[in-house]
Order: sequence, then C-alpha cells, then structure tokens
Amino acid sequence: MTLSQEQRMYFNECIKDILSCEQVLQLDRYKRHGNTICFRHSVAVAYYSYLLCSRLGKGFNCRSVIRGALLHDFLPYDRHEKGTRGLHGLSYSKAVFENAENYFWLNIVERDIIQTHRWPLTARLPKYKETFVVCMVDKCCCVVETFHLFSYEGKFKSK
Repeated sequence: MTLSQEQRMYFNECIKDILSCEQVLQLDRYKRHGNTICFRHSVAVAYYSYLLCSRLGKGFNCRSVIRGALLHDFLPYDRHEKGTRGLHGLSYSKAVFENAENYFWLNIVERDIIQTHRWPLTARLPKYKETFVVCMVDKCCCVVETFHLFSYEGKFKSK
C-alpha cells in the first residue's frame, strides 16, 4: 500500500516546516529500534498513520496525524548510551512534548499524539482517534524495526 501522488504532495506540504528545522534533521544521528534511525522511524510512523487514516475514511484530521506522528519521538538522544536509560521510561513522552513545543506550535490533537503515543505506559488515555492510530502504527513499526521484518529502503519518496 502506498500513497497516491496527490497524497504524497499533501504529506510533504504538511511536514515542510518541520523538515526545515535543523534539530529535527539531527534525529538521523540516533537509533531507536534495532538499527533504524529515529528520523526514518518517525517518517515511517507519519507515513503509515496517514495511509491508514486515508483508508479508514473521512473524519480524521490528517494534517495533525502526519505532524504529530513525525514529532512523536522528537528528542535527540540515543537511549542505548550510558546514562540515558531512565529517560526512556515513563518520562519520555513528557520530554518529547516539551522539546517539540520549544520548536513548533502544536494543536490539541498533535499535543495528544506526542504526549500519549506510548500508551499504555502513559498515565492517561489518548483522547482522539488520530492518537490511537499513531499509537498503534508506532507499535507496529517498533516491532517491524526491532525484528528486521521489513526494510524502509526506497519508501517514502516524494516523487
């Protein structure tokens, strides 16, 4: 399953300002799951979350899904490095949210996506259907990346 040309253009338009932020681009220095770098993981979650929402039908705030998913792991650090283990636990979503708010204006759905994407590890439930989609897609991507079940190579091209 892939996005149509029109959907790819919309996807790229939604993330244009985020991709102009140097701190976001620095996520390509950090691994998240298996050998997958954080930036590629975040793009995959945004891409597949948008793809799923577009297949589920109308009524989804796709712009918020794309942007919230792209920023859901916007915290430049490597959890594999010594001294970072505690951060990745229950406080991770809060740290990501605070970092994202320092760089971008976030609407209420994007905030919820970032703050609760690690549910059920987060204390509160996601409030929006968009958040549930991103939460589930994130978990699927984590499994795929950790066990090397799929390669993102050649995916997510804009043309």
